[in-house]
Amino acid sequence: MESFLYYSPLEQFEIIPLFSLYFLIFTFRITNQLFVLLLVIIFYSIFFISLTKSEDHSFYVIPTRWQTLVEVTYSLIVGIINDNIGGTRSHYFFPLIFVIFLFIGGLNIIGLVPYTFTVTSHIITTLALSLTIFLGMNIICVRIHGIKFFTLFLPSGTSLYLALLLVPVELLSYISKPISLAVRLFCNMVAGHILLKVLAGFAWSLTTSSSSVLFLFQYFPLLVLVPLFGLEFGVAIIQAFVFSLLICIYLNDILNLH
Repeated sequence: MESFLYYSPLEQFEIIPLFSLYFLIFTFRITNQLFVLLLVIIFYSIFFISLTKSEDHSFYVIPTRWQTLVEVTYSLIVGIINDNIGGTRSHYFFPLIFVIFLFIGGLNIIGLVPYTFTVTSHIITTLALSLTIFLGMNIICVRIHGIKFFTLFLPSGTSLYLALLLVPVELLSYISKPISLAVRLFCNMVAGHILLKVLAGFAWSLTTSSSSVLFLFQYFPLLVLVPLFGLEFGVAIIQAFVFSLLICIYLNDILNLH
């Protein structure tokens, strides 16, 4: 335990194989990353099934505490969809935004539990998620608008000379959207977890110190660690909200060709 706390703060982001499955000539390794992903999916499945365990498979008229939490989350997602997408098509995207918010929020929160793994602390994971969503949005835009999709890069009324400048800038800005989504989520998760690890290691070093003077200072980083943990919990929720909000803004752009 003592040696573990002296490890580098970056080692908490290491992907470790837990066990392997063999099928013919293929080897499938179950890593801590995959385990956390499956754990979040299973948790949400059991959670929502338990909320609809009444005989008519509907929510309770008098909501439970967990059902109240779901209804508050539902109202939050409906609000950002109506405010940022609007129109008659906005309700079609509610399942997507709702699942994105819960999924990212769950991955962020479970990473705060000691000895677990933060899936969103890897840029490859956040980039894969954002690129998949971005590709789906482009397919939706092409199906709705057809060739008018390219008006995203050339505003109406633009002269030919100005178009030579605007089109590359708009194209670069459009391509950078999924990258900015991935980098924002990745950086916030990594920075917060490193800070928590550094403070926890510092407090442990003071605690195990033989000096009585240093032992008196151990409570200062511990007192800072408690509100910092609460702040990191808030950041985990806020980053899921920001990710969902930006998806709504991008959806509004492709639906209305702004």
